[in-house]
Amino acid sequence: MDNKTPLADRFPDDFIFGVATSSYQIEGATREDGRGPSIWDAFSNMPGRVYQGHNGDVACDHYHLWEKDLDLIQALGVDAYRFSIAWPRILPNGVGAVNDKGLDFYDRLVDGMLERDLQVFPTLYHWDLPQALAGYGGWTDRNTADAFANYASVVMKRLGDRFDTVTTFNEPWCACHLSHLLGIHAPGEKNREATVRAIHTMNLAHGLGVQAIRAERSDIPCGIVINAMSITPATDNQADIDAAERQFQFDNGVFFSPIFDGKYDDEFNEALGELLPIQEGDLATINQPLDFWGFNYYTPVKVADATHSSSVFPHTKNVTATNRKDRTDIGWEIGAHGLSDLLTQVYKRYELPPVYITENGACYNTDIGEDGKIHDEQRTAYFEEHITECAKIIEAGIDMRGYFAWSLMDNFEWAEGYKMRFGIVHVDFESQVRTIKDSGYWFSELSQTHRANADAKEGSDNDVVADDDFEV
Repeated sequence: MDNKTPLADRFPDDFIFGVATSSYQIEGATREDGRGPSIWDAFSNMPGRVYQGHNGDVACDHYHLWEKDLDLIQALGVDAYRFSIAWPRILPNGVGAVNDKGLDFYDRLVDGMLERDLQVFPTLYHWDLPQALAGYGGWTDRNTADAFANYASVVMKRLGDRFDTVTTFNEPWCACHLSHLLGIHAPGEKNREATVRAIHTMNLAHGLGVQAIRAERSDIPCGIVINAMSITPATDNQADIDAAERQFQFDNGVFFSPIFDGKYDDEFNEALGELLPIQEGDLATINQPLDFWGFNYYTPVKVADATHSSSVFPHTKNVTATNRKDRTDIGWEIGAHGLSDLLTQVYKRYELPPVYITENGACYNTDIGEDGKIHDEQRTAYFEEHITECAKIIEAGIDMRGYFAWSLMDNFEWAEGYKMRFGIVHVDFESQVRTIKDSGYWFSELSQTHRANADAKEGSDNDVVADDDFEV
């Protein structure tokens, strides 16, 4: 336990350590209690879209096991739980009649969190768009922005009095670029015009959503979560430096600049601005003041110039590391420096509010050993390296308020199905048995050491739970 103290002591006393999940990845019960279908229900049941035809019909069965899962989070001794609310549980058709049974579920969940002294960090949208809205164009249709604002209002009216913060969107890059340009995520489209339209609609939905949230609960801190790409040029050549800037504008600037500066970047505008369906007043609506923003970080990106006669904006190509030892099991390069590089860059470019690391973690498919335990040393090393980087960036003057490990437990990993495991808790998807991994114990000890040290400064005594004290 003592080895956690030096790292824990580097964080402010009010710093939050938490765990994160999302609705479609863990809840299951996709056809129960009035929930409508989402685009991921449709996508994952299409042949060839998801690894081995896996889907979220059962997932981690959190819809039925939520009390045990909250007990597990409490046993881990973290401060907060970041989760998402399933839009199709609340409004099965995206608009229209409200499904009270869906709200009832989140009522129970939030109350259960409060009973266990967990801070409540909900996200309103983590990719499970109601399928009915997809029939009208989904995120390429401007009306979806109004539908989202209505949904945000419904949630805040019923649940907002118990939230500690609220986030509009999780990773808009994935919901736009992966979903409409690369075709990897639902709805599986490969169309640049659709991608640009989705970017603007989602930005507009964020702005309208913030307005709706504050109309119901002006006292709840509000933000957005961006999986900003930490982009560096492949060489010191000016062509590669320029390429990295174009890639930044295409991946990051399309969200940061309208949300925090009220505009789209010049080179992006010059290349693709004619595809943006901007109406008068849109940019002012998008540019709502925020109380915080969330940064999801996993891997750095390196790009080189790829300008030629047939290339399209941003005219780049990715340059990947060749050493497989420096990658996780999903193939992502490891580089904690990317976390601080990106934060340093965006705080120079924009006037930003405080930040939370809302997701950070690693995919290692370590199974249960003969001793009944999961010895995932690589994940523990990943956490230690990246959390140390967080301490450095705080010491450098950036106002970071918390860190959420991704993920609480192994779950449905989107197009990878159940093949890839990010959890600090192992899930046997047949039996639904949860087993805390070594990385989970490490993270738990860090969080509890931090809390105990903070409490000790206030004159209170808070025991830290050891491995043998867990009962799950």
